[in-house]
Amino acid sequence: MIRNVQAVIPGVATSDGAGVKLRRSLGGQQQARLDPFLMLDEFSSNDPNDYVAGFPAHPHRGFETVTYMLEGHMLHEDHLGNQGHLKTGGVQWMTAGRGIIHSEMPQQVSGAMRGFQLWINLPASEKMKAPAYQDIQVEDIPTVHLANGGSLKVIAGTYSDSKKIVAGPVGEITTQPLFLDVHLPADAQFEHAIPEAHNAFLYVYEGALEVGDPLKGVPRQAAVVLGRGDRLKVKASSEGAQWIMLAALPLGEPIVQYGPFVMNTRAEIEQAIDDYQNNRFVIAQ
Repeated sequence: MIRNVQAVIPGVATSDGAGVKLRRSLGGQQQARLDPFLMLDEFSSNDPNDYVAGFPAHPHRGFETVTYMLEGHMLHEDHLGNQGHLKTGGVQWMTAGRGIIHSEMPQQVSGAMRGFQLWINLPASEKMKAPAYQDIQVEDIPTVHLANGGSLKVIAGTYSDSKKIVAGPVGEITTQPLFLDVHLPADAQFEHAIPEAHNAFLYVYEGALEVGDPLKGVPRQAAVVLGRGDRLKVKASSEGAQWIMLAALPLGEPIVQYGPFVMNTRAEIEQAIDDYQNNRFVIAQ
């Protein structure tokens, strides 16, 4: 069954960090989530005043952050001594687990800075696991060239057609995420299986796209939530389309969020705040 559009969550202009300008769709309001996805931000600017202040040191607990750089150069550093350069086409997949304090700072003072940050919830059984992260370089992300002249990158999960199965560099995650970045030329169609049990959405960042059966136009810069089904069907407009698709198993657990802490109960949030304020993020690793 083809998945049709269930809801549209427009991206709203806001800022985060030390004043980085961005558009937030998922997570703009607490009810605007799609289990297990908590938040999606798109940042995109050629003006360094919109991004150069970056994201100075800040804490996280209880979920994963995924940063995908379309253009630009950021430096990640954390209190565990990890350091990684996130450059054009690369991805950082960070599991905050029981607690991490990190910064993401631009390494450029001119040019374009463009990409996405996604927050994915962790199940209750994994919220206090040891923090970890993967820096995935562009050359480690497989690109698939489609018969219609388009292409896609497989960041997490797998892409499959009648000829091949291509796995992304991110795997062995409880929510079994699928993360594709798809580029379609003018009027091209694209179909792909999505596990029926997964929640799924897509986000168009260039061009225009129609989704479903019958096809229905969707807006740019919005989280387009898909209904139930086991297959995605889309068609690009006469200007083509570039878009990301995300799908994952829902957790079905209570969510209590306080800024950068996402737990299952209020008591766990209060403990996270107390641990951070008393430097236990640093010593309890």
